[in-house]
Amino acid sequence: MAGSSFTWGKFFWRTLGVAVLVLLTYNPTEFSFVHWVVESFEQRRAGPAQAFCGVLVLIGWIFVGRAAYRSLGKLGIFLGAAFFGTLIWFLISLGWLELGTTEMITWVALICLAGLLSVGLSWSHIRRRLTGQLDVDEVDIG
Repeated sequence: MAGSSFTWGKFFWRTLGVAVLVLLTYNPTEFSFVHWVVESFEQRRAGPAQAFCGVLVLIGWIFVGRAAYRSLGKLGIFLGAAFFGTLIWFLISLGWLELGTTEMITWVALICLAGLLSVGLSWSHIRRRLTGQLDVDEVDIG
């Protein structure tokens, strides 16, 4: 199991991959899948490219969401959301973060979502390293 060990480099690549998925799906800059599809429908130009990319995006979200949910569980997701929520509150109280615009709130929410999902993708590895306990998925044999 040499390939399944946790390293900060692997965590970085998982985080980068999740951030790309989240931010290319939607972001306030109008350079996103959602904006592309909406614009295509408004101009009546939606076609196979949008459908194909939509399937790819859906596969990405199902893969990442399912892996994070199975790793963290309901309590872990709740605690992760609480962590990011209180971190934002703390940064605002220090004056390091100002959420004066809808765009800024959207960016912060997207970054927190990417952070939570990337922790979820790595959590089984982190937990095994910290506690020595191994998470095993249910396997249907037969």
